[in-house]
Amino acid sequence: MAGTLPLTSSVAGALGALPGVVVREGVPLSQYTRFGIGGTAAVLVDAENEVSFLEALRVARGSGMAFVVLGAGSNVVVSDAGFDGLVLRYTARKMRCEGSRIVVETGAVLQDLVDFSITCGLAGLHTMTGIPGWVGAAVYGNAGAYGHSIHEFVRRVRLSDGVEVREFTNAACEFAYRESVFKRHKEWVLVAAELELPAGDAAVLKAKADEILAVRNAKYPPAMKCAGSIFKNCFFAALPDAVQAEVPESIVREGKVPSAWFLEKAGGKGLRRGDIQVASYHANLVYNDGAGTAVDLRAVIGELKGRVRDRFGFELEEEVQYVGF
Repeated sequence: MAGTLPLTSSVAGALGALPGVVVREGVPLSQYTRFGIGGTAAVLVDAENEVSFLEALRVARGSGMAFVVLGAGSNVVVSDAGFDGLVLRYTARKMRCEGSRIVVETGAVLQDLVDFSITCGLAGLHTMTGIPGWVGAAVYGNAGAYGHSIHEFVRRVRLSDGVEVREFTNAACEFAYRESVFKRHKEWVLVAAELELPAGDAAVLKAKADEILAVRNAKYPPAMKCAGSIFKNCFFAALPDAVQAEVPESIVREGKVPSAWFLEKAGGKGLRRGDIQVASYHANLVYNDGAGTAVDLRAVIGELKGRVRDRFGFELEEEVQYVGF
């Protein structure tokens, strides 16, 4: 780390000279992740508009330092050692409604977009109420709940590919369950999205969203230091034949089996290491019960995966992303 200090200071200075950019050095990333876990970032950069962010991105790419783009940190595990590089955050949050369409900057909080869509009398996003994070990460990971995912409503996105700003149609985003082309091209950074939504009654949508939020808050209390579900649900058709024979038909929804079912059968509920705890009521919920560490969190995730592998013969896949490992 010591050998990188002159470079760090030089790059931080160049970034700090940009309008609309705030630069801080030596920032604990535990303050910027839902788990409340993570060591120090060498430099944390917040850019408040597209022009400033793209310029900061250009500086970062030419700096010779490692860099990563972070949103709200709601689905991220950061190493206890932190990240010896630049952490960039795009905090532009404007959104506007144009008939059946909403144009939104990807630094917007997803809940703000959900609330805005309801106010506009547009349906679809209301089922995603209570999902933490920012819009960029929601598109990146194709977030969703209650039978809907955001890809259903994305008409086009605007992104930087490292050379120029481009627009992708929905098809070009290559959306799949909790997947998109952006997970395979992490150098592509989303800056805006255009969504097209069906009309709905604002009062009805608000009532339904409130019901969903009450259920979500009971399962994932807002103060709980967690990322929601740790593992993706499993496509029934992709499971080994012997496993398919064990799965009750009643739990298969839209062709998927909850990972929690496999985790519970494998004895995952209540598993604990240090302050990292698997909920006693939901085997796919892992949370930081105090001063948990990334080492313990990864150990618990590994233990859960191992138990399912040993019991059922296949591998669960995490929803969370890792930084600094």
